[in-house]
Amino acid sequence: MTACALEASSQKLNETKVPQIVKTAFQKAHPAVKANWEWEDENYEANFKENGKEMSCVINKQGSILETESPIAVTELPAGAKAYLDENYKGKKWKETTKIVKANGEVNYEVDIAGKDVLFDTNGHHLQPKKEVEKD
Repeated sequence: MTACALEASSQKLNETKVPQIVKTAFQKAHPAVKANWEWEDENYEANFKENGKEMSCVINKQGSILETESPIAVTELPAGAKAYLDENYKGKKWKETTKIVKANGEVNYEVDIAGKDVLFDTNGHHLQPKKEVEKD
């Protein structure tokens, strides 16, 4: 599971191609978990399963975790986000709902609707991404 807005540009990567500093950062944050790696916009993305949830973690070349994504129930979205989606995406099917925790502690929510990633802050305010990428 990858729910990044830039998913379309990622490519699978053999673990032997991942620098040790990146693997060490991941192992510190998620001990005893095996990851499947991808290269995404000059960063490494570890896709893994932890506590029964499919998750992902974006790590830069220096070994800093930039963000971690985990799936959430639609009921966990902020009320403002649900209201925005009901108004602007009425009748559209929600494919995936994700909580994104950035390195600085900032939390965003992402909902995949009709091939677009729609982003919100913790208060449910819609965030305009740099670009919304159409998915296959």
